[in-house]
Amino acid sequence: MNRFALCVSRGIARVTESALGPYQTAVIRIGFSATWLLFLLRELPHRQELYGPDGPWSWDLAEQLVATNGAFTALMWSDGRIWFEAVYALAVLTSVLMLLGWRTRTMSVLFMVGVLSLQNRSIFMGDGGDNVLHLMSVYLVFTRCGQVWSLDARRAGRARGARARGERCADRTGPALWGVLGVVLLAVTLAGRLDGDWFVPALLWAVWLAQGLWWVVGRRAKSAEPRILLDVIAIIVHNAALLVIMAEACLIYATAGWYKIQGSRWQDGTAVYYPLHLDYFSPWPALADLLSSSGTVVMLVTYGTVIVQVAFPFTLFNRRVKNVLLAAMITEHAVIAVVLGLPFFSLAMIAADAVFLPTSFLRRLGGWVARARAELFPGRGRTAEQRAPEEDRHTHVGFRS
Repeated sequence: MNRFALCVSRGIARVTESALGPYQTAVIRIGFSATWLLFLLRELPHRQELYGPDGPWSWDLAEQLVATNGAFTALMWSDGRIWFEAVYALAVLTSVLMLLGWRTRTMSVLFMVGVLSLQNRSIFMGDGGDNVLHLMSVYLVFTRCGQVWSLDARRAGRARGARARGERCADRTGPALWGVLGVVLLAVTLAGRLDGDWFVPALLWAVWLAQGLWWVVGRRAKSAEPRILLDVIAIIVHNAALLVIMAEACLIYATAGWYKIQGSRWQDGTAVYYPLHLDYFSPWPALADLLSSSGTVVMLVTYGTVIVQVAFPFTLFNRRVKNVLLAAMITEHAVIAVVLGLPFFSLAMIAADAVFLPTSFLRRLGGWVARARAELFPGRGRTAEQRAPEEDRHTHVGFRS
């Protein structure tokens, strides 16, 4: 009984004392924001046809659908072209800032607003990766995804250094941004633009109030207990969201694998052959013909895809086997991006897979990037080895999957 109580105590301490997976959540933030940004930039010439007033899915049809399903989209607040361009520009800007990790708590919310606004405006524009991006944009709001590899982490490091030297470091940008967004949110609410589904409006107000409470407690509280309590709540929410992201990725692969098992083409080992010969999925016909020329290769790829997808959730308890299957899935999505011409679907899935990458690998990857940057831009900043001790003290790395 004492051993069980000790295990429970350690488990509670693990999920309440430190935000797990700082490197994994940073990679997820970078991956999904980069995926959405690249998609928006690629479709920039066609944005009016995809999500704007020139599209086949007209504003009236979208209004009827939103009235039925209650989905949130800021594009339904006005059918004007200027408003559409403003929302599209906001989506691009927040993607860039989210990628860089600038004010990630605020940008994660605005990033979610941009994703939901465009995708819910024209729900038939997507290739499967948009569904993953849709979900992850909501989950990222609850994570501390700017602990490392972000401008927020750099600003926090400078603030710690200033406090260590006895200097005052007042943050004026954060409160100003919070005030402006509060005015906008209040105006939108009073105008009745947030009618419909309750979740997104409630989330927007909850995050805004939580940010204000965080700032007030940090500046006005006479003791440290209120700030410690808020920090523990934020850590628990982060760890819960990280668990949900992992479960979502496992659910995607499990359902895809088990549905494939029920298909006759997957059972006889020929399923991969057919998409390779569809014009829509054949940007490189010669390459598709080469891959499908061998029946043995087609059979191995077909069965291998099913085995990897079904087995992956069960391999999380064995780190080595999990890492092997993870590498296989990332390679598979990279091949899909090239052979089937689905780059954004593959990028979204690879970004979701990144939650399972080992911390040791991600730290080495960060070191390689830092050294490459130091060689390209000598004299700018410190190397990863010089920053590592400070990161260990302030990010609480404890995620070894």
